[in-house]
Formats: sequence, structure tokens, C-alpha cells
Amino acid sequence: MKLNSLAKRKEFRNSISEFHRQLEGVDGVMTGEVMNACNPLKHTFADGLYIREIQFPARELCVTKIHKKKHPFFLLSGKLSILSEHGKVTLEAPHYDITLPGTKRVIWTHTPCVFVTVHATKETDIDKVEDEVIAKDFDDPEINEHDMKLLMEEVV
Repeated sequence: MKLNSLAKRKEFRNSISEFHRQLEGVDGVMTGEVMNACNPLKHTFADGLYIREIQFPARELCVTKIHKKKHPFFLLSGKLSILSEHGKVTLEAPHYDITLPGTKRVIWTHTPCVFVTVHATKETDIDKVEDEVIAKDFDDPEINEHDMKLLMEEVV
């Protein structure tokens, strides 16, 4: 990551955060419990792992939370498009990839989808897990540490 790409990353983060804020203020946009009811979650724990499965209906736009830890994700069924700081990609199941710290995405589901993330944690309380793996904002120390490591790898 060069300084220029770090600046672009910050610009994207500001833009997606502003988009998310504006979207939450639009009548008819689902948030909180209404969003959870339309996108059923399944929580599973296994030997230091938290597996989070979410079901999305077709033709839904959502903005994810900010991830602060590196972890895998799996698209088990369906087709969706993702806009992130890395650009736009369309994925079709089966597919898996890695989410990096500082990732916040805009997702559009073309079809019904099943999306799974896996997080290393010793916690089994969902609220505590979320505190551990989700950042409140992009100023989170774990995200900044990750960004600086990437920057130093480029410089060296």
C-alpha cells in the first residue's frame, strides 16, 4: 500500500460512511431489528470459532459494519455484487475469500444468498464477539495498525 493508495482508502472510507449515514435517514430503509428479521442470522460456535450465517433475500442493498479482524467469508448460495475500497466485484456461489481489517462493503443481492463469516474468538456471547470483531469507526487501533503494516511492507 503506497501513500497514494492509503489516501484513496481513506477517501473511500469517508464516502461509504457518509453514504451509510444518509441511507439510514431514508424512509423505508431497514435497520436494526427490522433488518435482522428480513435477514435471518444463525450463530454457531466450535472450538474457538464463531460462525455467522446470514440469509439475504434477492434485490437487497445493504451496507456492512466495519470489520476489524482478518477472517474468511463464504458465499454458499446465490449471486451478489460487492462495492468496497478494492472496487466492484460480482460473486456467484460457491465462493470464498478473505476480509481484511478496515473493510466496509456495500452489497447488492441479485438472488437470494447465504453468506457465512468465520471469526477466531474464545467468546460465546454474541455482543462480546461483535465488540471483538466489529469496529465502531475507522479510527479503531486494530485497523490503523493493519494499515500501517501494509504501508511499511510497501516501503521496505
